[in-house]
Amino acid sequence: MNSTINQILVTGANGQLGREVCTVLGEMPHLQVWPTDVAELDITCAQAIDRFITEHDIDCIINCAAYTAVDAAESDADRCHLLNAEAPRLLAEASQAHDAHLIHISTDYVFDGKGCRPYREDDTVCPQSVYGATKALGEQAIIKTAPNHSIIIRTAWLYSPHGKNFVKTMLRLGAERDALRVVVDQVGTPTYALDLARAIAAIIQSEHWQPGIYHFTDEGAISWYDFTKAIHRLASINGCHVEPCLTADYPTPAQRPHFSVLDKTKIKSTFHITIPYWEDSLRHCIGRLMNQ
Repeated sequence: MNSTINQILVTGANGQLGREVCTVLGEMPHLQVWPTDVAELDITCAQAIDRFITEHDIDCIINCAAYTAVDAAESDADRCHLLNAEAPRLLAEASQAHDAHLIHISTDYVFDGKGCRPYREDDTVCPQSVYGATKALGEQAIIKTAPNHSIIIRTAWLYSPHGKNFVKTMLRLGAERDALRVVVDQVGTPTYALDLARAIAAIIQSEHWQPGIYHFTDEGAISWYDFTKAIHRLASINGCHVEPCLTADYPTPAQRPHFSVLDKTKIKSTFHITIPYWEDSLRHCIGRLMNQ
């Protein structure tokens, strides 16, 4: 397999991770980055993918595109399956046919969240939602189609200064409301999209392509309630009382994992990546938001 990476296709480039990936990789002078979203490339069309890869001599695909509206997916299963399962299969087929690398972003939602230790890459998947099930199918399709060409990175609780995410929502609600209720019995790890983008860059710069599934989040573990308290503290929001509640008190169409901390030993040891602590990264992100 060709080990040199020069021409990179980024799908979902308008999303919060895609934008950070394009920025980080765009600062590397030996790389040509091709940012695409649905207007530039339909990743549900095999012919369109093949044509784009051929025209731009693509040797690496970074798939940041996905259907991520977790609750909406419960009533929009066909569209969710198309973007999260079918599109990754087509990208894997293209990477295999063109001898190109594929880095695909997956999720902690492939697990049932009923464990009590950080999930490892070889733990059995057991998704509890349409979103999680389609992401698991996407992983399986990639592994079956292009096992030697592909790296799958599972992440969780993604946020950035761009798009819609939990951090921006809590900042807005904290400024608008006197009180908030936030679930305390779901525990995971926030992931700053910039940190994940830098990890992807480290993988691309690595001398050896080592395919497989990897886990990446920032370091540490926290509940959504405690995460909200930290967001408000770091943003100096003092006028909003945050009250803990249970998942059962705040029902949603999709079931969320109660525990979805991911073990990152493999990605750290394989690619020699140092991962920041979640609160340090949150402080950096809020600083960026305040300067906008």
